[in-house]
Formats: sequence, structure tokens, C-alpha cells
Amino acid sequence: MRRPRVFLADDHTLLLEAFSILLEPKCEIVGTAVDGRQMLAQVKKLKPDVVVLDINMPNLNGFDAGEKLKKMFPDIKLLFLTVNDDPELVTEAFRIGANGYLLKSSAASELFQAIEVVTAGGNYVTPGIARDMISAFIKNPGGQRSHANLTLRQREVLQLLTEGKTMKEIAEILSITPRTVAFHKYQMMEELEIKTNSELIQYAMKHGYVS
Repeated sequence: MRRPRVFLADDHTLLLEAFSILLEPKCEIVGTAVDGRQMLAQVKKLKPDVVVLDINMPNLNGFDAGEKLKKMFPDIKLLFLTVNDDPELVTEAFRIGANGYLLKSSAASELFQAIEVVTAGGNYVTPGIARDMISAFIKNPGGQRSHANLTLRQREVLQLLTEGKTMKEIAEILSITPRTVAFHKYQMMEELEIKTNSELIQYAMKHGYVS
């Protein structure tokens, strides 16, 4: 039986090495990445069966990277492996197309089990948070974030601004003009009724766009 081809994305290189060693006996590790943009670039070339990724990653967080990935390759299975046990984050993960969600504190055997389940066409959630996820879904059945509904491009700009990138640097990363970056920034500030850069950064930190 062919081993599933797995790609790993996490901004902690030691964890990437540990996960690779852990999974290698039962999976083929085709590549690794330390941020969301690197992950997208590599996955386009490698086309794995499963992408295991964290939520909090630099340059492009796991949610936005995962949403882009599922639009490009809907058949690739998306498995979030994170420390975040907030049930609203779990429902958000499945809203953007995730196939599984488990915690880094889970046993190693659970990671193998999750990969087997999603490659077979099922969905997997760590049992300890599944009940809370159902309650959160009942409260918010649309699965939409409770705060302002920023566009994907606005969220990309917001994350990069919060990481300290200049408008010129953001423009180069996103292949747009600095004027377009400024447009997205001020559109966000108007949407969120925010008047200063520090308030914008505080908003991003509070709502999980960056660690």
C-alpha cells in the first residue's frame, strides 16, 4: 500500500524535524516550509496528498494560506496541527476547507490516525475539543468570524503590517504597488473604525492574525 505523501508547515524548525522523524515510518515526507507563502510555493510543485500546518505562521498565517491552497487544489487534504484549542478557531478551520484539526499536545499515534482518516476521505477533530466545536458551530452556524469580514487581501496586508513590514516591502511580497497597499490599509481602518496604526496592530493581535 502506497504511503501518503505529506507536506509539513510550521515556523519552528525543531518541530518540523521532529514531525518528519515521527511520520517517516508510515508517510513519505515530500517537503517542509516555515511560513505560509513558502508552503504555497512548494505545494504547487510537489502536490502532496496531505498538508499538515500550523495556524500561526509568519508572512501568511495558516488560515489564509490554507484557504488559498484549497481553492487551487481542492483535493489536497488540509490538517491543522496547532496549540490553539479555541472551538471558534476549529470551526473557522473547517469553514476554509480543512479536513482535520488536532493539537500539538496530542499523542503521536493520533497524528497518524488523523492522516489515515483524512486520506480515506473523512474528517478528523481531536476528541477533546470536538464537543466544544459543535457548541461553537451552533452559536455561529455560518462559521463566519465574529469580527469585521475583511477580504483575504486585506488580511494579508494586515498580517504583514503587524509583522513590521513597510508598504514597499509588502508591495514586493504581494506583487502589487505601494499605493494599492495603502488603499487596503485605509479601507481596513475605515471598515474597523480605527484611526491609528497602533490600534490597527492591536486589532490584528487580538483577533489572531499573528502570534
